[in-house]
Amino acid sequence: MTETVLELRGITKRFGPLLANDGISLQLARGEVLALLGENGAGKSTLMSILFGHYVADAGEIFVHGRPLPPGQPRAALAAGIGMVHQHFTLADNLSVLDNVLLGTEPLWQPFSRRAAARQRLLDVAQRFGLPVQPDARVGSLSVGERQRVEILKALYRGARILILDEPTAVLTPQESEALLQTLTQMAAQGLSILFISHKLAEVLRVAQRVAVLRHGRLVAEAPAAGTTQEQLAQWMVGQAVAAAPLRQPAKRLGAPCCIIENVSTSGHLRERLHAVSLTLHAGEIVAVAGVSGNGQTALAELLSGLRAPVAGRLTLLGRPWRARPAWLVAQGVARIPEDRQGVGLVGELPLWENAVSERLRSPWFASPWWRGRWLRRAAARAHARRIVETFDVRGGGLDSPARALSGGNMQKLILGRALLPPAGADGRAAAPPPRLIVAHQPTWGLDIGAVRFVQQQLVAARDAGAAVLLISDDLDEVIALGDRIAVLHAGALCPARPAHAWTRASIGLAMAGSVAGEDGVDSDGENTHSHPSRPATAP
Repeated sequence: MTETVLELRGITKRFGPLLANDGISLQLARGEVLALLGENGAGKSTLMSILFGHYVADAGEIFVHGRPLPPGQPRAALAAGIGMVHQHFTLADNLSVLDNVLLGTEPLWQPFSRRAAARQRLLDVAQRFGLPVQPDARVGSLSVGERQRVEILKALYRGARILILDEPTAVLTPQESEALLQTLTQMAAQGLSILFISHKLAEVLRVAQRVAVLRHGRLVAEAPAAGTTQEQLAQWMVGQAVAAAPLRQPAKRLGAPCCIIENVSTSGHLRERLHAVSLTLHAGEIVAVAGVSGNGQTALAELLSGLRAPVAGRLTLLGRPWRARPAWLVAQGVARIPEDRQGVGLVGELPLWENAVSERLRSPWFASPWWRGRWLRRAAARAHARRIVETFDVRGGGLDSPARALSGGNMQKLILGRALLPPAGADGRAAAPPPRLIVAHQPTWGLDIGAVRFVQQQLVAARDAGAAVLLISDDLDEVIALGDRIAVLHAGALCPARPAHAWTRASIGLAMAGSVAGEDGVDSDGENTHSHPSRPATAP
């Protein structure tokens, strides 16, 4: 009989009226990979936080190797051999990568830190698992993808025997994801037990021996991965069949230039600056920018959001000179969907309704219907927030609930609604036109299959309504599915944006690695990049 290393019995957890976990019981065997699935807000992260001691269950018990695990004690979980890689980062931005990994691993009474040995061990672990990092780099200067690598390495460095992975491949390239999945398979074969949380169903079926599905806080299905299909998993997660039809047709009408970027360079960290970037964004199209995280994506998104000024080059918006002022850009119809929904997109301690209107509170009077002189028209602001909640199906709390109480998917829906839904007064009438330029940076990162489809449909609908959409994404499937034109960002340089049919996955991958396919459609390895005659032509 296979040894049971972890057992959860009747775990229940409430947050006020919200029942996050409802009597959940699970077992994990030695050397097993158990995939835990569910929509955003289904209770997965709450359950794992209880297991790791960040939350205390209202009812139920946890046993590790047959011994009860003290509740609410992360140190006890670590001592029991449990390691956790969080979906949302738990790193100290002002410390180096090495310092973050070492935190909590050395006793306070030790007179000196064995940094040289720790540094070498970290480099060995990083090389072994294909997750390169710079030990002396400050975490605050790292991209989201690099921070995720540090989170994974923290757990691997400590030699966990039970590893909890919460969306570990969400910001990794396909090659990095492939290497990680291979590593997990090998580690499981050597006796490591893994709880694998992911919304990428193909990954789940490949790496897991067994799947468990949560819906609305309850365990609704358990099954062997062998013989289970992605369609079946999606139906268990959502509660109904998920349409697999093509998402959309390419853009049919190309409008006038909305935003023109000409030879723009920015300052900043070496890997997060732009070098003579040129790009024209037209109304009625989606331009998708692919690239390995940390190659200038943040600089591009911040540039177009007014958070970073160019040091060279020229930008125009709707024929007007660009101003690096967020309030001015909002007034001109520029909407943003930032990659860091917790740290940048929302203020966690503020109520939901304030977050829903926050980006227009400091806008000029003509761009915000919620001010009367110096007085905030609270009823109008709350009415608009209610429209966002209802239109974009934001679940997990009332208008006065803090935004931090929302799941990742519902946070993203709130941000999406704030960006896409024109402001309205208390009577519900639109007080401004829809957005003209949408800067969407990793808009579906860490979302479940239903939320991903919803977000993508909203971006396509905005494009069809006449908006110019800049999609910055690490997900090649998303780039290929949504992009009318595709460009690749590498080391701060942007290759020319070309029609989607002029690219293949292979040629995009080469460009991401720094080998840009030529305009004749042949990449550096001689592969023809015009190999999709069946795909309809898109906007030039």
